[in-house]
Amino acid sequence: MPKGTNQMITPVNALQTNLLSKALLKKTPDGTTEPNQPVRTSIFYINDFHGKSINIERTITASRAFDNFTPSQPVDKLKFSSGDIQLGEPVASNKVMVEAQNIMGIMASAMGNHEFDMQEHIAELVPHMGYRMLACNINIKPDNPLYKKIEKSYIQEINGHKYGIIGISPVDLFSRIKYGKIFEELNVDGIENTIKDIQTEVDKLKKQGVNKIILLSHVGFGYDQKIARETDGIDIILGGHSHNLVENVKQEYNLFTSKSGEPVVITQAGRDGRYFGVLNIEFNPAGILTKIQNNITSTRGFKRNAPARHVFEQIVGKPQIVGKIKSAPPPLTNDSIEPSGHANFLCDCMREEFGTDIALFGAATIRGYFESGNLDTRWLEDISPFKNKMVVSEYSEKQIVDALRVSARSMTNTNNKPGILHVAGLKYVISKDGHLKSASFVDKTGKEVPIDINNPRENKFYTTALTDYYCQGHDGFTMLKNYDNAKKYDFDITKCVEDYFNKHSEPVEIKDDGRVQVVN
Repeated sequence: MPKGTNQMITPVNALQTNLLSKALLKKTPDGTTEPNQPVRTSIFYINDFHGKSINIERTITASRAFDNFTPSQPVDKLKFSSGDIQLGEPVASNKVMVEAQNIMGIMASAMGNHEFDMQEHIAELVPHMGYRMLACNINIKPDNPLYKKIEKSYIQEINGHKYGIIGISPVDLFSRIKYGKIFEELNVDGIENTIKDIQTEVDKLKKQGVNKIILLSHVGFGYDQKIARETDGIDIILGGHSHNLVENVKQEYNLFTSKSGEPVVITQAGRDGRYFGVLNIEFNPAGILTKIQNNITSTRGFKRNAPARHVFEQIVGKPQIVGKIKSAPPPLTNDSIEPSGHANFLCDCMREEFGTDIALFGAATIRGYFESGNLDTRWLEDISPFKNKMVVSEYSEKQIVDALRVSARSMTNTNNKPGILHVAGLKYVISKDGHLKSASFVDKTGKEVPIDINNPRENKFYTTALTDYYCQGHDGFTMLKNYDNAKKYDFDITKCVEDYFNKHSEPVEIKDDGRVQVVN
């Protein structure tokens, strides 16, 4: 890397949360750091929790530990979010996520695509946000409820040190919003103009004497790498949107040089609140990074915060027992492309609820898992928190096969998008290189009928249960777009599961029965 960056940067590849340097830091009589001394900073960061309130209770416990730790040397502590902490349309559930960020002391957040989910009700959340919402690459008309809430950038001052904080929203925002027409008065810049927007804010902050600049980004890891290389003045990019788990510090992966040759570090903590990050860094007096330590930690190692849990139950209500799980497999390693017994059960509940030939449920909309023991309503809602409504539509055999082909390509697509389709009433086999190998229909008696995937019939139809999101053709499943002709229901997958337990009192054994197979 140019300008001696190899010598300047000292990555410390630690997995535990601890502070950076053991060296003595010279202090002035009033306890502040001398101007010619390095500035040590510790950033607690989160992204893409997607409404996972149980995991955010655990993260609150971790956040308190971060707050209560007293370092041996002066350190500026910052807390940021890179967006998509909220999810879906339920007002109460999103109020929980806003309140959680308030409790943690999050200072600012990027506007992720899911921060726009609530449509008409978004104005109800704005007064509750005790943190700044940032996006410099969107233009909002004055009549939008977010007009005065979203800022392009601001200056965060800690212990006399100034940090410039900038935010960006996803450049593919409208392809990620279910009801995009609600936001016709909001324009989002593409990536090239977004880079110009960022540089404008950086230059503005530099003119105000700020030399430590952090970007809260919700455009995805690949674009973050591009931004790092093509801008000048950014030191840190806290990312989101692509759900990458970016551990440690590695040159040309998450450590780059800017246009002027200064180091830029990128990080991101996965998805669904499974992890949080602590980035420990040191700036020299010129505001250039000289030491970096990136710690990613699992939230499962922390207990749910009891006071926060009580507050949240005041908002959403106390959970009720739905049924009992006899046994269940462990959580998946990669939810996007692994067959799932958890998803099998959801699809079976959908098929029974509506009496359809088949049921489809996308991996992208499953964000949790079942555990043995009593299943309560909060845990159930945490499994698929999107609250996408159920619909029933008819699809030809060809449309179903085309959907399975899109599903198969998730194996090799960037970030495994859009994720495989989980099914009931079907069996199919895909290869690791992204091809559909075979498929068959399984009727309600268990009889398996092969489907000719090379010549699927256009005059053979199957009644199909699925969500309104996929029935609108999102995530590349354009062949499923039939919302106008579908039969619509005003409830989501959770009711299907609750109704199943109302009809079947015996404990359920969750397992992968091989209906979806991945082969070499």
